Amino acid sequence: MQAISIILADAQYLIRLGLRHLIERIDDFKIIGEAKNGVDLKHLLLSDSPDVIILDHLQTGNFGENVIHHIKTTSPRSNVLVISSDNDKSSVYQAIESGVNSFLTKQCNEDEIIGAIRATSRGEKFFCSKVLNFILEKSFSKEEECEPTILSPRECEVVRLVASGKIAKEIAAELNLSTHTVYTHRKNIMKKLQLTSTSDLVKYAISKGLIEAV
Repeated sequence: MQAISIILADAQYLIRLGLRHLIERIDDFKIIGEAKNGVDLKHLLLSDSPDVIILDHLQTGNFGENVIHHIKTTSPRSNVLVISSDNDKSSVYQAIESGVNSFLTKQCNEDEIIGAIRATSRGEKFFCSKVLNFILEKSFSKEEECEPTILSPRECEVVRLVASGKIAKEIAAELNLSTHTVYTHRKNIMKKLQLTSTSDLVKYAISKGLIEAV
């Protein structure tokens, strides 16, 4: 099994040390670099394109507002997991809208961090309960302009499985469908609900009780 390559990008030495201690205990995780500021990260990304970049996205003087955009343009194959003490809702929203895959707070435990790294390496979404609450609060603050579109039972199953982090192949096996059919269901669901991203689909699934915010 190929190891999941990781870059740690955090201005705080103790945070990097703690993450390194946790990550190096996992056989299929491999840290290939550390960055204490944006300059370090830019240099690393000139030569490496990791599976996952673990980032504290807003650390004044070290990582600025453009760091996520830089990652996306310089290393598009890399997925971003934010682990931050950021409690400002607007900056959390901005990070998610900028394209980070996953977002945890620094209060999250070992299992959540390991799960988030694995999900992020696969290009999936992983949010801790606090961040999910922020997402839901923003979602429910918008006035509904019409009645929600009713999905078929099969489409609801597909939504639940996608929002739970399963890929098309896994969904196809669980529902006894072809992968092509799963993609077709997903395309129709996104069109019906007028959604544009997986994070929007996660919000919908939580709001309808298809999955729980854990």
